[in-house]
Parts: sequence; C-alpha cells; structure tokens
Amino acid sequence: MKRMTSVTELHEKRWSKSASYQKAYKALEEEFSIAHALIKARADAELTQEQVADRMNTTQSAVARLESGSSNPSIALLRRYAKATGSQLKIDLIPAN
Repeated sequence: MKRMTSVTELHEKRWSKSASYQKAYKALEEEFSIAHALIKARADAELTQEQVADRMNTTQSAVARLESGSSNPSIALLRRYAKATGSQLKIDLIPAN
C-alpha cells in the first residue's frame, strides 16, 4: 500500500522549490500564521472545533472557516477564540524584512 504524502512534505520537498509558489506563500504568510496559531491553541487545549464553537456560542463550521485562514477575523473574534481555548491574545508587530 502506498503511503499518502502529507501537505507538509509537499510544501517542504516539492512546492517550496518553485519561485511562483514562494511568492504566493509569502503573500499569504500572515494568514497562515494566524491560522496556525489558532489551530495550535485549540490543539494545546485538547479541544475539538465543536467544543471551541460551543464555548464561543457559534458553529463548528464557523470555527473551521476561522482556522482555514481564509477570513479576516476581528480582534474581538480572536479574543473570543482565545478565551474559548484558555489562551491569551497577543498581537505583535515586527520589523519587515
């Protein structure tokens, strides 16, 4: 049986070698960073999307959309997510390279 290739493997071993992929990835870096932080907070709290949704008084699909990185969440929404996961919201501005 052939093992499926993970997205991480594709990113690291294949896609990241493409200049057009690198440019597109860099353009979405902030969205990926937010999505990664949200998913990590939920995983660290050992919660499902459904459990986070219940704590936020919303739906699992709304949490999934938030974690997908495709939306532009408000600070208030990020605070609610942080509270639901037992996290603290911290926004940090760093010098651009």
